Amino acid sequence: MQTNFTPEQLMDPGIKRANEILRACVHCGFCTATCPTYAVLGDELDSPRGRIYLIKDMLENDRPADAKIVKHLDRCLSCLACMTTCPSGVHYMHLIDHARVHVEKTYKRPVMDRLLRWTLAKILPYPGRFRVALMGAKIAKPLRHLMPEPRLKAMLEMAPARIPAPSRNDEAQVFPAKGARKMRVALMTGCAQKALDTDINDATIRLLTRLGCEVVVAKGAGCCGALTHHMGKEADSHGAAAKNIRAWMREIEGDGLDAIVINTSGCGTTVKDYGHMFRSSELADEAAQVAALAKDVSEVLMLLDLPEGQQDLKVAYHAACSLQHGQQIKTHPKTLLKRVGFEVVEPQDSHLCCGSAGTYNLLQPELSKNLKERKIKTLSAKTPDVVAAGNIGCIMQIGSGMDVPVVHTVELLDWATGGPKPPKLFSNRS
Repeated sequence: MQTNFTPEQLMDPGIKRANEILRACVHCGFCTATCPTYAVLGDELDSPRGRIYLIKDMLENDRPADAKIVKHLDRCLSCLACMTTCPSGVHYMHLIDHARVHVEKTYKRPVMDRLLRWTLAKILPYPGRFRVALMGAKIAKPLRHLMPEPRLKAMLEMAPARIPAPSRNDEAQVFPAKGARKMRVALMTGCAQKALDTDINDATIRLLTRLGCEVVVAKGAGCCGALTHHMGKEADSHGAAAKNIRAWMREIEGDGLDAIVINTSGCGTTVKDYGHMFRSSELADEAAQVAALAKDVSEVLMLLDLPEGQQDLKVAYHAACSLQHGQQIKTHPKTLLKRVGFEVVEPQDSHLCCGSAGTYNLLQPELSKNLKERKIKTLSAKTPDVVAAGNIGCIMQIGSGMDVPVVHTVELLDWATGGPKPPKLFSNRS
C-alpha cells in the first residue's frame, strides 16, 4: 500500500511503525475470510482491510477521529485472526493499537461511553474493586431486564453465580519445587482472574511445583495492562506494564528466572509485546528482557516431564484467539491434554472468536452475543463432557451459556497428574 506521510510525521515512532505496517498491506482481502465481525456484519469497513483504510486516512492526514471511524474501530475484537491469515505479514495488532491511542487522544465520546469506559478502566484491573463490583452486580442481576442501556445490562449478566474468596496463593511469595528443582519461574497472577476464578492460579501452582518448578509470585506485579491498552488508554496500560517489568526484573537480577509463566493468554499476548510498547522509553532493555522470558503456561509445560495417563473424559478444546493468533500457539494445549489421556475434540471454525475479547462483551454486547452463540453451538455439537480453554475471558463467556463445565486447561492437567478434581466438574457453577 502506498503511503504519503511527511518526514516530520515519520519522526514519531508510532507513525513510523504504522507506515511500515501499512506499506506491507497489498489489499488482497484474505483477512476478510477469517474476520469475525465481517462474517457477522458483511461490511467492508468492519473487516481488517476496511479498518486499515480508515486508519491510513486518519493518520496520514493527521486528523482527529470521527464517529464513523470510531464505530468501526470499536467493533474490532483484536482477535488477530487476520494476522494468522495475512500472506504479507501485516502486523495489524500494532496498527490498531496505535489507532486506538489516537482515537482516545482526539475524539470526545458521548457521555455514557466515557463513563462506561472510565468505570471499566478503574475497576477491572484491580481485583479488590472488581470483586466488590461483582458482588453488587450479583445482587442487581435479577433486575437486569429493567436496564435500558444494553451495555449496563451486559455488565450485570457478567456476574457469576459464585464469586470466590481471595486465594492466599495470589499473594507475593515463593512456592518450592517438589523434588529436584528444574526451573525457577514467576507466575503472573493477573487481575480479573483473581476475582473471577481462583482455581486457575491454584491449579497452575500445584502443577508447576509438582513437575519441578520453583514458582515465584513477585511482589509488585499485577495487571498486565491489556484491558486499558485495548481501550487506547496508553498512560494507564503503560503504567501497569512498567510495574510488572520492575517487579520481574528484581527477580531476574536476584535469584534469576527461567520463564515468566502466564496462564491468561490475553495477558500473554500483551506481555510478549512489552518490548515494542517500551521501545522508545528508558525501560526498553528491561521490557525486552521480560518479553523474551514471557511464556504461556502450555509452552513451559511442554518443557517438563508431564506423565502419560488415561482419562475417561471427552474434552472440547476452545482455542483462545490471543493464544492461537496472538501468540501462534496452536498445538501445545491439545498435545498436553492428549498426553495425560483425555480425548480431545475441536469445534468447527475453531479460528473464530467467542466474542469475549477483554471488555468487548461489555462494550459491544450484541456482536459479542452473536459470536458467543456461534461458538457455543459448534462446541455443543461435539457433545463434550467438559470444555477447556486457556483464557479467563473465554471461560466466562462460553461458560455462561454451556450446559457442560468450562475450565482452564491447567485444571484438567493438574487433576490428571495428582491434583484435586476441578470444582466445576462437580457442578457447572461458572
